[in-house]
Amino acid sequence: MATRPETLFPLFGALDGLDGIGPKTARNFEALDIATPRDLLFHLPQGVIDRRRRNTLMGLDFPAIATVEVQVGTHHAPRTRGRPYRIFVRDAEMEFQLVFFHARGDYLQKLLPTGQRRVVSGKVELFDGIAQMVHPDHVLRAQEAEALPQFEAVHALCAGVSQKLISRAIGSALERLPALEDWIDPALKARKGWPDWADAVRTAHAPQGLGDLASEAPARARLAYDEVFAHQLTLALARATARRKPGRVTQGTGVLQRQVLASLGFAPTGAQTRAVQEIAADMASPRRMNRLLQGDVGAGKTLVAMLSLLIANEAAGQGVLMAPTEILARQHLESLTPLAQAAGVRLELLTGRDKGGERATKLADLAAGRIDILVGTHAVFQKGVEFADLRLAVVDEQHRFGVAQRAALAAKGEGADVLVMTATPIPRSLSLAQYGDMDVAVLDEKPPGRKPITTALVASARLDEVVAKLRHAIAEGRQAYWVCPLVEDSEVSTLTAAQTRFEHLRAAFGENAVGLVHGQLPPAEKDAAMARFAAGQTQLLVATTVIEVGVNVPNATIMVIERAESFGLAQLHQLRGRVGRGGDASTCLLIYEPPLGETAARRLKLLRDTEDGFRIAEEDMAIRGAGDLIGTAQSGLPRFRVADLERQAALMALAQSDARKLLHDDPQLETPRGRAARVALWLMEQDKAIQYLSIG
Repeated sequence: MATRPETLFPLFGALDGLDGIGPKTARNFEALDIATPRDLLFHLPQGVIDRRRRNTLMGLDFPAIATVEVQVGTHHAPRTRGRPYRIFVRDAEMEFQLVFFHARGDYLQKLLPTGQRRVVSGKVELFDGIAQMVHPDHVLRAQEAEALPQFEAVHALCAGVSQKLISRAIGSALERLPALEDWIDPALKARKGWPDWADAVRTAHAPQGLGDLASEAPARARLAYDEVFAHQLTLALARATARRKPGRVTQGTGVLQRQVLASLGFAPTGAQTRAVQEIAADMASPRRMNRLLQGDVGAGKTLVAMLSLLIANEAAGQGVLMAPTEILARQHLESLTPLAQAAGVRLELLTGRDKGGERATKLADLAAGRIDILVGTHAVFQKGVEFADLRLAVVDEQHRFGVAQRAALAAKGEGADVLVMTATPIPRSLSLAQYGDMDVAVLDEKPPGRKPITTALVASARLDEVVAKLRHAIAEGRQAYWVCPLVEDSEVSTLTAAQTRFEHLRAAFGENAVGLVHGQLPPAEKDAAMARFAAGQTQLLVATTVIEVGVNVPNATIMVIERAESFGLAQLHQLRGRVGRGGDASTCLLIYEPPLGETAARRLKLLRDTEDGFRIAEEDMAIRGAGDLIGTAQSGLPRFRVADLERQAALMALAQSDARKLLHDDPQLETPRGRAARVALWLMEQDKAIQYLSIG
């Protein structure tokens, strides 16, 4: 196993070897996620204080931080307890006061002797028209003041870690900086005007003004790039390792695909055709496919998935389509059944609910190759589920499955290709950070005949009008969804409960017209309610967000979302995508509780103005941040200390192409730049990448 290069040892030692840090203080740093000198060096300043010397406070906009030389005047000790101690001082043009609370007079007489000159630095405020500096940060003799930096870096702190302590510790860590060979492509470095790594660290810790704190300042941009480059190099190594595992050549004949396309009655979009061609080329190559299919709501991923699965069948192999929930798995079964019939292939469903003889028969047929395409939940992972010849595994709604599950599924087939689908448009920088090990195909066109969805904002006071609109639509034979944010009223929340809303609407529309679906329902009841709605037996479906992904009822043309301000943008976009699936014009009503906060108003207006999921996702990331967008816990998103995914999206794309090119030219990282890149991987704690290299 490879070991960390010696040149990095000083950066990975204990914190308590640094100036001012003992074992006890070192523990305080844990709250900042700092355990080594290296962590401390990546804890960059968040602010900067201008300590440049002035002649006078005259003309300054108060409150302000100022550094000025003064002549010390009279001391005024407090006559009663709890009153402050005041010292009158004079700079070149005006008099002001230094104010101290709970201070000892003898100490202050020594620190600021009357008649002497001192340099003071601190925050000056006006009280009753008198300028006061309360507890100056620095009181120095003129010759000592020469050592005061003109700009002082300000860091994020925690209990037990002061600004003074952290600055001292960082100074000590900077003395340990090794000179490292550069891992950045020389042409790129020159073009960007980036400094060497060690210089970048020193410069970032010594800002000379607010401009040096900007993410595009050369030193900071360089350090951010180092982080994303190491991350992308890790993903590129993972991709290379996966590709080295032999795949299967799966060559389609096109016969079954043509039968399906002929049965459709419409032509696929250009984006669908392009995606299928890319997938077919991947499957026909001897390398294993690892591809992400990203499509906006209603872009027709199901058809692409089916055509891809048929390629496996055309090559006398099997395919599997896996969905995160039983509702979705059953829905895939429904939408794929007519296509399977057109192609003349056998399609079956396997979920955790299959028991006894029925399950045994299915498993026997699967193992014997009598089932061409299997649709299922994660039950397809279980022991005893064996395929005769699995060629393609399609995973729907990838963000619900981890990388490990992705691998487990691929392991079911000897070198099976993997296609991952997501209906959640992800901003490019995030998709690179999360799926950088995969090839990406994007569906960015809507199938023909899809009408735009009219979206309107409705204040909650107009609920009766909404009910009247529904009554009119239902009378015309239409169906509608009504989405509520919570299942039961909780004391602390004003969000309307699905149960209460269901009863209220049932009273308005009649016993049999309204169905209810929420997460707490037993699966059988949930499926039965969905089935009744899909069959048109109920006209109105009251639901929580369980219907967010994939539910397909073409006759449903109205989506009401109650307390819309409590949902995220991506979620609202997904919910809206449940209507507009037939040939009729559809409406989405966003009911909100006024007054709307600034962020909520921005979210809802954006949704009203656009149906472009990728634009919505970019905006969502700008509002909420990257981690929240895909749920940090299971997002697989790297945690960067310097890089900012929202603001430095372009760096991620640059790092990906640079990392892939480096590996293409130097697969084992053995050239001088390759060896430098190995050091970068250790420095950025990408131990996983080191493993890929040692395996390779």
